[in-house]
Amino acid sequence: MSESTSTQTLVVIGASSAIAQAFIDHAIAAALKGLADKAEQTDDLALNVITVSRQSELTLANLSNKITHQHFYCNYQQASIIDCVNSMGKVAGKISRIVMCNGILHSQTADVQIQAQQPSLMPEKRIEDINANALEQLFYANSIVPMLWLSALTPLLSQARHKVDADNKCVISILSARVGSISDNRLGGWYGYRASKAALNMLIKTTAVEYARRLKRVKLIAFHPGTTDTPLSKPFQANVPQGKLFTPEFVASQLYHIMANIEPNGEASYLDWQGQQISW
Repeated sequence: MSESTSTQTLVVIGASSAIAQAFIDHAIAAALKGLADKAEQTDDLALNVITVSRQSELTLANLSNKITHQHFYCNYQQASIIDCVNSMGKVAGKISRIVMCNGILHSQTADVQIQAQQPSLMPEKRIEDINANALEQLFYANSIVPMLWLSALTPLLSQARHKVDADNKCVISILSARVGSISDNRLGGWYGYRASKAALNMLIKTTAVEYARRLKRVKLIAFHPGTTDTPLSKPFQANVPQGKLFTPEFVASQLYHIMANIEPNGEASYLDWQGQQISW
């Protein structure tokens, strides 16, 4: 086993997004600080970072000889996801964190691919705005893709060289949204986005039931980042109350802290950026 497969591994899917980039920067800084705090000379690696996106190449800042980085291209179709997981399994060590940052809300979102017959994609204001092509895109990106990743990653996390056990936990965080809460829906509208995130939450919760039997030291989090200054929220930022538009760096720091301190308990958690529970 090489050095890169014997150290803690962070996997970031949708790694070109602003929150993903900020999370990687925070994780690298924390890993290097932890190594420095040991106050001893060591050849150990601080962190192995694996990134995945539609980009064929992705360069990380702040790398050092204590950080390894491998990047994989993926088009987010099932066959591509399986191939990607098979490839990352050859270089991943003990996978301690997985962060999924994929998702779309409107046609200006970087990952969206608009059908020719669907020139624009925006949240529905009324029921007459429902469009089948838009719903298909939202459900595929927001619900199906994360589940395809969980399905492909499960065998990897069960393998002996990567397996999480009593001495090693793996926390998987998937970007959800508060509007995916069925019990908290009082405003209506945004049919497709709400429904696709509610479906994602159910898929995460169902996966946690199976993981409680098969992967007891894996913790699943459906994470609501709050309104973050990214392309996804751009068209709606004018209505955000003062102090409630967060930087990607702030959200990444909050998520890193949550993932570092949470413990597997056989259940999925639906948490906001403060670490507070959201009603499913």
